[in-house]
Order: sequence, then C-alpha cells, then structure tokens
Amino acid sequence: MTGSKTDNGLGTGYLDWWALAIYFALVIIGWVNIYAAVYTETQSAIFDLGQRYGMQLIWIGISLAVGVVILLLDDKYWHILAYPMYGLAILLLLAVFVLGREIKGAYAWIVIGPVALQPAEFVKFTTSLALARYMSRYSFNIHRFSDLWRVFAIIFLPAAIIVLQNDTGSALVYGALLLVLYREGLNPWIFVALIMAATLFIAAFLFTPATILVLLVLGCAVAEGLVNGNWRSKAIYLSSVALCTLLIYFISAFLLPGNPSVFWSLLTSVILTLVLVIIYAYRYRLRNVYFYIALCLASVAFVSTVDYVFDNVMQIHQQKRILDLLGLESDTQNWGYNVNQSKIAIGSGGLFGKGFLESTQTRFDFVPEQSTDFIFCTVGEEWGFVGTTFVTALFCLLILRLMKMGERQREPFGRIYCYCAAAIFFAHVVVNIGMTIGIMPVIGIPLPFFSYGGSSFLAFSILFFVAVRLDAGKRELMRAG
Repeated sequence: MTGSKTDNGLGTGYLDWWALAIYFALVIIGWVNIYAAVYTETQSAIFDLGQRYGMQLIWIGISLAVGVVILLLDDKYWHILAYPMYGLAILLLLAVFVLGREIKGAYAWIVIGPVALQPAEFVKFTTSLALARYMSRYSFNIHRFSDLWRVFAIIFLPAAIIVLQNDTGSALVYGALLLVLYREGLNPWIFVALIMAATLFIAAFLFTPATILVLLVLGCAVAEGLVNGNWRSKAIYLSSVALCTLLIYFISAFLLPGNPSVFWSLLTSVILTLVLVIIYAYRYRLRNVYFYIALCLASVAFVSTVDYVFDNVMQIHQQKRILDLLGLESDTQNWGYNVNQSKIAIGSGGLFGKGFLESTQTRFDFVPEQSTDFIFCTVGEEWGFVGTTFVTALFCLLILRLMKMGERQREPFGRIYCYCAAAIFFAHVVVNIGMTIGIMPVIGIPLPFFSYGGSSFLAFSILFFVAVRLDAGKRELMRAG
C-alpha cells in the first residue's frame, strides 16, 4: 500500500487518522463547552474576539497551522533540535523572573501586548524531546547511575524552576514522566518507594508518628512471613515487637504525667523496636530484617518532615485544600468553595444533562474558573453522565493511541517521545477531572483541548502533532523496507 505523498515525501496514507479524528473531536467538543461556559444572550457571536470562545478560535487556527507545518517537516529534525529547544525553553523559564508578570498567584507568564504566554506549558514538550534524545543514545543504560541521574536532571530541572514561579501544579506533571522510565526498564521498586512515600504523606495527616511506626512494623512482620516461610514464628515475634511499641507509646503519651510528648514516645518506641529486632535478626541470621529496620527509620524520618513542609513550605490555600480533600476540615464557603460548586454542577447534570446552554451553575458563575481549570463542570452539567463518560473515553483513546504509536517505533527516540506525550496527557486528564469531582487536590492545571488558554492549547497540539509525525515517518520507512 502506498499513501499519497506531499512534496517532502511524506505519505498522507501513513498518518494515524484515528488519532487525528480523536484530536479534532476533542478540539470541537472543548470549544463548544468554552462557548457554553461564558455564553451570554447579549454577546453570542461565535467570532467575538472580546469573548474567550472567540480568542480560543484564533488559537485553534494557529495550532492547526503549526500542526500542518510539523507534519510537513522531516521527522529527523526533532532528534536534531531536541537539545537546542530544551535549552531555549529553560532560558524562557528563567526569563520569566525578569520579564514575567504575576497572574492568579503564579509568576509564570510573559505578557506581549494582548497575548500572555506561559513558557511552562511548552517546556513539557521540549523536555519530552530531550528525554527521548538522551535515552535513545546507543550507550544509554537505565540501570547505570551516571545515566539515571542525568535523566532525572532533565526531568526535574524545569520542574524546580516552575516551583520557584509558584506554579506547583504544572511542576507536578513532570512526575508522570517517571512512567516512561518504568516502560524503559527502570527498577519497579523505585515506584513502590514513591507509592509508599505518597501513602505516608497522607497517613501523616491521619495518624500519629508512633501509630504509623506500629503499622509499619506489623506490615514488615507480614512481609517477612510471606516471603521467607516459617512465617508463624517470625510474624508472632515481630508482631510482639509492634505491640511493645504500641504499649510504650500508650504509657508515655497518656499515662505518665508530665511526659505526653509524642516525640519522646516515638523515640522510646524506635529504640525498643531496634533492640528487639536486631537481637532477632542476629539470632536467626535474617538479612531482610535489616532492610525492614532501614525502611521503618526512613519512613519515620519522612513522616517527621511532612509537618515541617506543610507548615513552612506550603501556602495557606494549599494547606486548606489538602485538609479539605482528606476530610479533616470542611469549608464550603472559602477554601472548599470551588470543589463544592463543581460537584454540585456535575451532579445536577444527572444522566443526560440539562442540555446545551441550559446550565445554571456554570452560566451564572457559581463555579469559579468555569472556562479554564473547571471546564469539566460544564460538560457534566450540560451533557450529564453520558457526556462526561464520552469525553473521558475520548481522552483514554487518545492516550492509548499515543502508546500504540510508541510501540510501533523501530527506534527508541520515537517510542520514548510518544510515551512522554501519553504520560503528560494522562497526568493532566486524571488530575483535572479528579479535582473537579473532589478526589484530588485543586492544583490548577488545564484539561487538554478543553480549558481556555492559548499557551496550553498550542503546547498540547505541538506535543500531539510531533508524535503523529514521528509515527508517520517510521510507518513509511517500515513499508518502504
């Protein structure tokens, strides 16, 4: 099969038309919902540039033009330009500190006349290119520390700069690129450690440090029994250690007058646990137990830092949103107002929704940021459960299509880039939809192709079209060969 060719030799028959169809469907539905979110009877003209839906049409047109140029370029240029574009993007991030303007609490925008550009949105694309370029080197080995730390530097350098711009939400997206490393063979225990760290972070708000220590020791007892056999004697012994720990904590914190300090009870518990477990490990020559000791100590140290970070690093609105998410505080009129109104809007849509332009929560501005961060509320209110399911399914199909493009690649550069694109889309979709329905903290990141914003729309389009171009080029070579 031979596709029709453009002047540069690209066969249009090699384009992934299913992926392009999903892209256009998301763009159209996204624009319709922006129109619905800001619609007023007095200002309803589609091409009204004074309204957000009018400006979004301009950005859609610019993005499509850029997409066509990307498809016409030879795919080898992206490999050549990966490092220069990454370096330029880092310079733009740094330029924000000199030329930038604060918008909505984040010092992350460069304003040029009527246009406000957010460099952080484009750096996700350039970071994906640089990561693909470095990891596709012939000598690259993900298990070699000298290579791995450079990979982490590529990922987290822009994230660190973005955090300094007070745009923590955008910085967190870079964590999704760790999924790409897992696909390329990174030790899965690293992800177990990250999941455990996240669990401990949440547990630090719900339990005392000593309680967490007890739960950890009990967990280690179960693990030791399951892994090494003769689990009954080992589990009983380590469980007794945990019970001793709990007893010491109870006595020191609640029964001894003048010594209710959690710190001293925790210190006593840790010392007792270490002494008993070391004796046990020495007697039975169990090396795993030393790993458990290190795990418990590291976990306790991590939990101890959570309060410091929460009280001294996080801003007040971030603290309140985390507490509200965990159910430790309920403030539907202030910090929890956005999420509460969002859930009301989505819930009021029912099964089939209220109909196009028939929403009340979004049209009458009950939901803040209804055309940007909380655009998914409009989908839920006007199109109901059926509409939100359809939109979510489209995003899932787009992500799966990007992953399929990656698996079709003969060379690691294209595969890694496509997986980077899939990971970034995945992070945005999960976090944005999650925060609108109240299962994730509000961190203010856009829903791809739905949230109003020129920088994000153009950046997502570039990210997508480069993946399509890399896929088309490799499919063409495969069929020609």
